[in-house]
Amino acid sequence: MTHVEDELSSQPECWIRAAAEAERHGGTLPGRGERVAIVGCGTSYFMAQAAAALREGAGQGETDAFAASEFPYKRRYDRVVALTRSGTTTEVLDLLGRLRGLTRTTAVTADPDTPVTTAADEVVVLDFADERSVVQTRFATSALTLLRAHLGLHTDAVEADARTALSTPLPEGLVDCGQFTFLGRGWTVGLANEAGLKMREAALSWTEAYPAMEYRHGPVSITTRGTATWMLGEAPDGLAEEVRATGGLWIGGSLDPLAELVRVQRLAVAVAARRGLDPDRPRHLTRSVILAP
Repeated sequence: MTHVEDELSSQPECWIRAAAEAERHGGTLPGRGERVAIVGCGTSYFMAQAAAALREGAGQGETDAFAASEFPYKRRYDRVVALTRSGTTTEVLDLLGRLRGLTRTTAVTADPDTPVTTAADEVVVLDFADERSVVQTRFATSALTLLRAHLGLHTDAVEADARTALSTPLPEGLVDCGQFTFLGRGWTVGLANEAGLKMREAALSWTEAYPAMEYRHGPVSITTRGTATWMLGEAPDGLAEEVRATGGLWIGGSLDPLAELVRVQRLAVAVAARRGLDPDRPRHLTRSVILAP
């Protein structure tokens, strides 16, 4: 078993612990009414997109998401939350350094012995969700579970769906597809973006991701036999029928969207195995991007 397989299989237990951490760190995480930005790089950026949409949708306050390198410093926020598994990513550390003394910052990380623990004003450490694989799975979903639970939006049913996602076979013919498109709505747009990234990193697959209603505005033209379109969350009316009419494979998300992402992680590993790739060590990638001064 690869590291990534072992790590993605441990997610239900990690989510239980992350939800408990949300209760313990209530004062460290954004409060109701705060104007908040959530930042990250790569996978953490896509989790930031999902968390920001969830928070604003829950009426907790205006919430934006940015890649750390694209943060708009002229905007005023009550708090900036940085998601960083390694705690060493250059863009995140630079951002926190520039905000010190100006904006309250909270970092969510997997490693308590990295620079981010002193760069941020407050820190939540999810060390139980740290990973050996370069490809992120359980830390990303645990960090999102932490923020989701803080909003009161995490339930035992989510963990049950994750177990279902791990135990049931992938849809027939899915691993053989040559192109994958992932769709989301609201907070699941971030999950769709992350699903596409997982397939590119681990399996070197041709993947795309879109808000579901944008799919008809051009991307549907690539859909045909041998392609798959996967909806994370509730699909717009009629979209499944349109995809099936092209000959493409439609995968409707029947589980909680975060559990659906676990199914995509499994797909990425399966496609990597089919192609003789090592999903623990994607080409050209490292665990953390650390830039020279």
